[in-house]
Formats: sequence, C-alpha cells, structure tokens
Amino acid sequence: MLETTIAAIRPADDAAMAAARELHGRLTKPAGSLGALEELSVRLAGLAGACPPPLPERAAVAIFAGDHGVHAQGVSPWPQEVTGQMIGSFLAGGAVVNAFARQAGASVTVVDVGVATPLPAGPPADASVLDPAVPRLVVASVRRGTRDFTVTAALTRDEALAAVRTGIRIADELIDAGADILLTGDMGIGNTTPAATLIAAFTGADPLDATGRGTGIDDPTYAHKVAVVRAALARHAPDPADPLGVLAAVGGLEHAALAGLILGAAARRTPVLLDGVIAVSAALAAAAFAPDAVCAMVAGHRSAEPGATAALRHLGLDPLIDLGLRLGEGTGALLALPVVTGAVRVLHEVATFDSAGVAEK
Repeated sequence: MLETTIAAIRPADDAAMAAARELHGRLTKPAGSLGALEELSVRLAGLAGACPPPLPERAAVAIFAGDHGVHAQGVSPWPQEVTGQMIGSFLAGGAVVNAFARQAGASVTVVDVGVATPLPAGPPADASVLDPAVPRLVVASVRRGTRDFTVTAALTRDEALAAVRTGIRIADELIDAGADILLTGDMGIGNTTPAATLIAAFTGADPLDATGRGTGIDDPTYAHKVAVVRAALARHAPDPADPLGVLAAVGGLEHAALAGLILGAAARRTPVLLDGVIAVSAALAAAAFAPDAVCAMVAGHRSAEPGATAALRHLGLDPLIDLGLRLGEGTGALLALPVVTGAVRVLHEVATFDSAGVAEK
C-alpha cells in the first residue's frame, strides 16, 4: 500500500497553475492585491490539475491518537490517562476541536492508533463518515503506546509501517465518502517530545530550537525535555533518508499515521490542511517519503512551538494564520479553513474585467 501510494504522487500541474495566474490577472482587482491567497489558489489549481480548482466544501478532520513511552521520562506534567479522557470529550462533542468543527461544518473522525488506556464508549464505527453532527471513532490500534525511545526504538519498522498504512486508509475512506479537503488532528500526552525529535532529525535543527514547552512546562522540565530529545538523537542517529526508520526510532503512532494521511491525500490530489507541530513533524516524514507530497500540503497556522517554524521553513510552506496557538486537536487547521475556501472561491466567483465591463489600467 505505501509503495503504490507513493508511486501515485505526482508534481503540481504547471499548465493549471499558469491558467490560475492568468485568470487572477483578469479578475476585477489589482494584480497581487490578495497577497498570499493568490499563490495558495494557484498551488491548489496545480494540485487539482484544473483551473479553477474544486471548492473545498466538505471538510473532514482526522484526529489520530496515541500514547508515548517517553512520557515515563517526565517530559509532561499531565498524566497519560488524559489521552483517553480527551478522546471521550471529542466523541461527546465537548472539546475545542468540536466547537470549531461545528462552526466550519466539518466532520470529526477520531482514530485510536495507539492509546495506552481503555477508551470510553463512543458512537459506532459505522456512523456516517462525514456527518458534522456525530464524531466518529475508528479503532485501529497498532499497539498500546510506543516504547520509551530513550531506552529502545519507539516502534519496530513493521509497527511504524502499520500506522502509516492506517493513515493512508483513513485518507482513502474520507475522500471516497466525499471529503474534498482533509484536516490533520492529533491527541497524545507527551507527543510534542517525539515531534521535536522528528523535526530535529529531518531538518538538522538543534534540539533547543526544535523543542517547545508543549502544554506549558516549567524551566527545569523544559531543560530536561531538550536533553531527552538530544539523547534520543544521539542514541538512534536517525537517517532522514530513511523516513520509516526515523518514525520507528523516535516517532509516535499518531505521527506515523498522520504521515500516511498526508501521503494518501497527495496520491488522491486532495489538499490536506496541516495543524500544528505534530502535523508538521509528520509532514516532514511524508515529504521524505515523497517530495511531491508537499504539493498537497497547506500550512494552516504557525504553532507557538518553535519546532513548527523550523519544519515549515524546511518544507517551504508559509502558514495562513499566526495566533500563538499550541492546542493541537486540529483547531488551528479549522480556523484556517475559511481562508483556503476563500482563496478558491475567488477563482470561481469574481468577475473578470471583460465580463464586468470594468476598465483596466
């Protein structure tokens, strides 16, 4: 599945991008006046191979959840049980991601790819795939949390591959159901530590620059967290040319599954709106598997986590909004969704100078 997915990923369509730029030049507005929205719509035309590209009207958030053995090293003040408890909140519709998803009319799919604790009962797995009113739970657990990567590899290669395949399968399922844009979500207490380690591994950034305070840790805990990331890199020496090996050594199950989701979306030429630091660390892995997968990526926001900026720079992506967010769940991506829709709607609905009878300069 991974090999065929990678093989299906193609570069952006140059002719569609040229057509989008030419159309922007004929719309009733000064050239370049919509700033980054113009280039975003051009990129989406290149992804779709059509000008204008399809409107992203049916959005689907996929929240991948997992736990982390490195939590035992004291990198987070929150107990690991909170991962499962927050999934209960997602399924009950009471989390921030649910509020933002209702506002956007987006569906929410929660995927247990490696939660360590038993989960509360949720809606049935066969609930309507894209129903914005009913969050859906998919149980696809590879194992109950990763191993502590300060001691051994977090995952075996087979486990990492299974998680990547889960992400691809979820992408296919959502797109087959009618989703025309996917949004990344995540949940996992302690998951900013593997995210920082992945970012340092793929970008070469110093762990101090890749590591943030996650849920708001104090100075001693932060210094310890940086040391944990640095020690993991020294222990495993992950090779960025081997993305599956990097995910296995120092990643998380949700990071690997998110990489799969991004690859699956890229193979189907469907945009994927990235959330915060967990998503962009996974995006680095996806780009290492298939560089052209970046064509499908839209950076929703700039996370307050410093590693996110390093990752976006490495990917060559500019975030659409910058609000100092660091919640995760998919919240930043959902807030950015109307920006993406607006960028595409301009190409569909704004009149040209000729059709509107407006004089050009």
